[in-house]
Amino acid sequence: MSKKDKKIPQKSNQGEASLPQTPIISRRGWKLIGAGVFIVTVGFVVLSFTDPRGQNWASTLSPFLLVGGYSLIGIGIITPDPS
Repeated sequence: MSKKDKKIPQKSNQGEASLPQTPIISRRGWKLIGAGVFIVTVGFVVLSFTDPRGQNWASTLSPFLLVGGYSLIGIGIITPDPS
């Protein structure tokens, strides 16, 4: 008995659409993401100064810093480079 010859199908490059080689996140996006990470870090530092009752400036400011920082990170992910 002999072994059967198995044919391996060859992949052809015909018909494949080539995608442009652009970065996923733009340079402007990386800057926004970096600013967002910095603002989130500042927000957590300010959050450490809050009092238990939530009656001081840090309790008022830290949620805005945290939400704003996370929003900048999200915006940075989808921001394209200017053309």
